[in-house]
Amino acid sequence: MNTPSREIPLSNPASGMARLVLGFLVALAGIGAIVAGAMACDGRLPAVGVPLLVIAPIAFLSAILLWKGLVIVAPNQSKLVVLFGKYQGTLRQDGFFWVNPFAARREVSLRAHNFNSDKLKVNDLRGNPIEIGAVVVWRVRDTAQAAFDVENHASYVQVQTESALRHLASQHPYDSPHDTEVSLRGSGETINAAMQKELTTRLQMAGIEVLEVRLSHLAYAPEIAGAMLQRQQAEAIIDARKRIVDGAVGMVQMALEQLKAHAVVELDEERKAQMVSNLLVVLCSERGTQPVVNTGTLYG
Repeated sequence: MNTPSREIPLSNPASGMARLVLGFLVALAGIGAIVAGAMACDGRLPAVGVPLLVIAPIAFLSAILLWKGLVIVAPNQSKLVVLFGKYQGTLRQDGFFWVNPFAARREVSLRAHNFNSDKLKVNDLRGNPIEIGAVVVWRVRDTAQAAFDVENHASYVQVQTESALRHLASQHPYDSPHDTEVSLRGSGETINAAMQKELTTRLQMAGIEVLEVRLSHLAYAPEIAGAMLQRQQAEAIIDARKRIVDGAVGMVQMALEQLKAHAVVELDEERKAQMVSNLLVVLCSERGTQPVVNTGTLYG
């Protein structure tokens, strides 16, 4: 495997304004040389002015080279300088500079980028087909790695994000009835942190820094969405029933203890069982109960 590239700052870039002015002066000198050479050919100047016609093209070529080396770096932009295939350094500071006119310059943005992935259809840990998508906020950390170690760093982010999403979805269930189990729907912050950690590792070779990752879409696939909704409803009903029964048992126990402690009434085991049955029916029923008033004796 090739050694990863490393960004180095371009050492002492020359002032672009000074080279711009120098280029205009050289161009003016070339124009002056043409005028002087023409006057010499007409006999109005000594013959020593004839060589000026040869100097003029050199002056114009020099001015063009001076202007060709001018570089403008905007805020949060960078320019990589490569001379004859050798990396010279990166200009990160915004301003007006001059570099070797024969050097190639490649622009790399340092701004933060948003990537919103497509909705991917994958299988979760339990094999259920789900749809998942994510938003990734990233920026270039090392311009040399982004420019030289991958073909296209923006496309690289896209492919690796989709790959990481598929891997993450296969490691966790969509939902879980247990609070201790990490699930895609119930453990959002944990899933986001795991996704950011995995993406950071995957994008390290491209010199990309991952600022934030969040799931933007999470749903069951359409073909099982109805069945999964029924299952969730059933699980919710069972959980609610369990809570109701637990509460009802506690209330019945408290009622019996209070009756015994205050000596309100003495009940044998049969009547206690009947009372417990009646209280559980009242407390656990979905509809309001209709009381029956016994006007006789307790055992009548």
